Amino acid sequence: MPANLTPQYKKVEEQFRAATGDEERLVLLEEMLRIIPKHKGTEHIQAELKHKIKEIKEGQARQAKSGAKTVDIFHIPKQGAGQVALIGAPNSGKSSILDALTNAKVNVTDFPFGTHSPIPGMAHYEDVPIQLVDMPPITKDYVAPGQVGTYRNCDLVAIVVDLSGDPLDEMGICLEYLDSKKLIPSAETAGIEISKPAFVVGTKSDIAEPGTLDTLKELTGRPFEYVEISAKTGFGLDVFVATCFRLLNVMRIYAKPPGKEPDMKDPFTIPIGSNVMDLAQVIHRDLADKLKSARAWGTDVYDGQSVQRTHILHDKDIIELHFE
Repeated sequence: MPANLTPQYKKVEEQFRAATGDEERLVLLEEMLRIIPKHKGTEHIQAELKHKIKEIKEGQARQAKSGAKTVDIFHIPKQGAGQVALIGAPNSGKSSILDALTNAKVNVTDFPFGTHSPIPGMAHYEDVPIQLVDMPPITKDYVAPGQVGTYRNCDLVAIVVDLSGDPLDEMGICLEYLDSKKLIPSAETAGIEISKPAFVVGTKSDIAEPGTLDTLKELTGRPFEYVEISAKTGFGLDVFVATCFRLLNVMRIYAKPPGKEPDMKDPFTIPIGSNVMDLAQVIHRDLADKLKSARAWGTDVYDGQSVQRTHILHDKDIIELHFE
């Protein structure tokens, strides 16, 4: 029986063949397994994909257990509500964003290539931590080997351009790379979940010509959101973080232990559209199946209302879970 593989599958398979690191290969293999047509003609391919996934995961586990010193510097474990990876040309202002919004030890310089490896830092939108990752710059001729793995693994890509320089050229460099790797949505990535949402950050607005961002938006002709900032003056940084939170498509839920006050300082962050059972899985996976009842305070409920497992949650809801 023929496999009849879809064009989407073949696109991801092509990327897999060009992948350079296990982290990237694993993401692509899992996407291939997700989108492959499920019928008798593909059973052998599905089995092969599962075997390759198992091999990579076992290899990673062995490496971690042995304490091997060979480490993929571009694998940044996710923290907070989501991971936002920055991409930009030399001196585009990526490091200045982390310097202004996080406690990360970044190297802010006036010369190119001040960042040699990924540097994570934690920014905050109100009470929600968001992980920003400063990345080595890219040029028309050079991208650090393995760098694509970080963009494959992140939740959101921030395209950083210097509004006081040549933002159109910088934008072109970034888009050429992102499109060639199928990293962001386009006509080529329809139906492929490995593409990441993206937005554009115009930096150094304090020394740029007025209207530069609007011109860039018009000439680029892509449906991105655009944020204008100045890390030096602080202009737009609050909008930048708020945009990250919104595009991560998550909401915060406050847990209330039975008989106690809710914890309003450390919310759980879960995807928008999640229900009570999804929250229970996040709070305690082993106990989730023993969820007996739940009460809610917030949107579309009266205070303390009993709700079903399938009740859809909203940002800033307070939920009290009762287990058997």
